[in-house]
Formats: sequence, C-alpha cells, structure tokens
Amino acid sequence: MTRIALGLSYDGSAWQGWQTQPHGQTVQDTLEAALGQFAGTGQPLATTCAGRTDTGVHAAMQVVHLDTDLQRRDESWVRGVNAFLPPSISVHWAQPVSEAFHARFAAESRSYVYLLWRGRVRPALWAGRAGWCFQPLDVAAMQQAAQALLGEHDFSSFRSSQCQAKHPVRTLQRLDIVERGPFLVFSLTANAFLHHMVRNIMGALLQIGQGREPVAWMAEVLGARDRRQAAPTFAPDGLYLASVAYPATFGLPGLDSAAGQLAPFLAE
Repeated sequence: MTRIALGLSYDGSAWQGWQTQPHGQTVQDTLEAALGQFAGTGQPLATTCAGRTDTGVHAAMQVVHLDTDLQRRDESWVRGVNAFLPPSISVHWAQPVSEAFHARFAAESRSYVYLLWRGRVRPALWAGRAGWCFQPLDVAAMQQAAQALLGEHDFSSFRSSQCQAKHPVRTLQRLDIVERGPFLVFSLTANAFLHHMVRNIMGALLQIGQGREPVAWMAEVLGARDRRQAAPTFAPDGLYLASVAYPATFGLPGLDSAAGQLAPFLAE
C-alpha cells in the first residue's frame, strides 16, 4: 500500500463544499469518483484533505492524501485523474509520501485569501469568485482592528455554531489587508481555522470599515467569546484556501499559491 499526496485547485461556485454528502455534489465526492475511474475499479478511492471548505469556497491549493495499491508515475496521476474531472476541479501534482504524512494532521499552517470587490455595481465577471461591498471602506481602520486578532486567542466569537473542533483556541499568525485596484485582498494564516472563522472575521472587519463600529470593537468581540456579539457571516464567494504548509522533510511541491493562480493579487 502506497500513500499518495495530491495538490489540487477548484472553483467552489458549483459545489456544495468539500466534504462528501449523500447528494454527491461536493468536491470530495467528485474527486474520489474520478480517482476510482482512473484506478479502473469504478469504486471511489477515499481521500483525506488538509482543510474542509464550505459551499461556494474555492481552493488555489488544497492538499489531500490517499492510500492505494495502484502504481503509476506522478505525471500519470495528474493527467489521468484530470481526464475524469470537470473543468472546475484540477489536480496540479502528485507525489508518493511516507505513512507519516497526513494531509490534515501534518499541516503546520493554512493560509486563506479573501478577494473583495469595491464598487457601486456588483461585478458580473467576478460573480461567485469575489465578495462585493458597494459602501466606502476605511481601510486604515480595518487594518488597525485586524491587529487585535493576531496571536493565540479563543476565537469563539468567530466560530460557527456547527463547528466540530474540539476547542476554539487558534493562533492567527497573519492578517494583512492590501489594496489591489478595485479589490481589497485579505490574507490570513493560522495553525488552523474554525468553521466559518474567516467569513466571520470578514463580517466584523466590514462593520468597522463601514464606520458602523469603532476600531476597539474588534477586541471587545474577541474578548466576549460569544458568537452573538459579532457581525453576520460574510459571503463565501471571495474566499480561497490559498496554501497549506508542511514540514520541509516531506518535500511536497507547488504549495505556495503566491507563485500561481493568486499571484496577481498577492504580489507586492
């Protein structure tokens, strides 16, 4: 039995999230079916991912692993599996890994990017792929408020009621907000994220950016440890799982999305 790691991207607009569901309209169900077709068994091959994404959320670099007896060259995994996938899901690389590798538990951090379009009219060409805000935003106030979230905290105020994590403590290592033409680009890195955590943080930042709450409100919400004290969950449209970091000893390729599909938004 060999453990194979795969790196893939997907447009989440047409999918009901990552995790398998009875209706089968998820990225995991579609990928596992394609793997089964590639293997010639017709039976789905089970996978484990680095981080489950919600309905409408995208991935520039999701990482999964699977265990199989199938022996194929790395490039054959990529081109062969892609032949059975729809255009909105693509495998970028494949590599055998040791049994010590686990897509979820071996990950040291995850990074997300949120693309927000600022404009009077909703952007038709970015429908489903960017969030939208037509009100003017105080970017400096949002940047200042974001600093309160950095470090290790109890993020209960930004946690979905459906979150299955064992505890709400996470370490947010990065929360940058930069302007790229009509876009605001939010880049977040943490050891792990809670269910809806990024979208709930986005909701709070926009409340402050629109002047509905002062900068100090962010720290108050965080300290309350109460989801009811925070802002509504923001839209999934502009949210991307950008990259997953693993120990260098695994030697995985292509994990830095800044060199790939999100590069125009992340470049300095």
